[in-house]
Amino acid sequence: MSEVSSVTLPPSSPASKRQKSEERGAVLQVERMDYTSLAPKNRERVQSMQGFDPIYTDIVDYIVRCTHLIWDEKNVGLIYSHYTHNSVVYGTMGTTHSREEVVRATIQRIAEFPERRGLASQVIWNGDDRNGFYTSHLITSVGRHTAAGPYGPPTGKTFYSRTIADCMVFENKIFREWLVRDNMATLRCLGVDLDALATSLAAAQAARGVLAPVLGDSSRMLGQEPPGAISDLSIAHTDAEATLLTSLHEVWNRRMFGHLRDVYAPTVIWHGPGMRDLTGQGQAIHQAISFLAMIPDATWIPHHVCSVDSVEGGVKIAVRWTMEGHHTGFGVLGAPTTKPLYVMGMSHFHVVDGKVVEEWTLYDELALRVQLKLPA
Repeated sequence: MSEVSSVTLPPSSPASKRQKSEERGAVLQVERMDYTSLAPKNRERVQSMQGFDPIYTDIVDYIVRCTHLIWDEKNVGLIYSHYTHNSVVYGTMGTTHSREEVVRATIQRIAEFPERRGLASQVIWNGDDRNGFYTSHLITSVGRHTAAGPYGPPTGKTFYSRTIADCMVFENKIFREWLVRDNMATLRCLGVDLDALATSLAAAQAARGVLAPVLGDSSRMLGQEPPGAISDLSIAHTDAEATLLTSLHEVWNRRMFGHLRDVYAPTVIWHGPGMRDLTGQGQAIHQAISFLAMIPDATWIPHHVCSVDSVEGGVKIAVRWTMEGHHTGFGVLGAPTTKPLYVMGMSHFHVVDGKVVEEWTLYDELALRVQLKLPA
């Protein structure tokens, strides 16, 4: 395993550190709590939340409660007080640049899936109310397809899927968001013709002038040099985050798949796209090899990492990442096309005693299928 560089934390006074530590310890955690405890009544505010609505007692309360109010209770108009007018949302199918686009997309999705419920599974976060919060929210969706929409006429079928939404929040408003939905899990439940839908979505994007991604030289290597020995750890805030980023670089950029036996616990549980659940090191390692075999020249780039101590023991770490490369290998996307692919992904890791005991990783397979059908 590569040596991990030390992480230099921002200087602060002992009193300030103690106050922030106490606040972090009092912030709600999702895993063991019912929704009514995550959106409590008459709870005292336990975290400094300058500029936030009085109803929110900490940042996890904010994320879980406002998501529920907007999506499950269908108070879509709350978006006007919870997103800035120029909020940017980066999705796997494209980017929106205004609050009105968020409102429109929310209405359309609720119309197609009115019975959907988004169940908070995890919220990993960092930051504060002075500089802004960053949250990574893992959601498990359940529902039925009971109305017409982009996925076609209603099927009445039940679906399950996962979503991770990373948000930057300041004074009650989200100003930047990254959103990865496991669309393929939903589509497979509904029995939708995947190839036909991808072709249709690609044609619609092409009509708007969207082209296949253009990739330059691999940033994984410099010319004919091998990949760098260590990842850029400047985005890490703790030693645990730095250690995980180093391990992920070792696997994804240096192709040292055997290193995963040092990363994963023997009983690791891996949750991935398509609501796949794998158990044990062998299955977890093979899925990594299979994914990279499909894009064998891919570069893996981490963009953000944050972590929280877990009430279940250990620490939970969220990593937002991208991969870029060419479809030159076999896999879930079929025979190689040599076309470029850009993957936006997010992962949550539960680390106990230095080992990953559970992982949740999401990327949008539908978005990749659409990219393969876009004009160059």
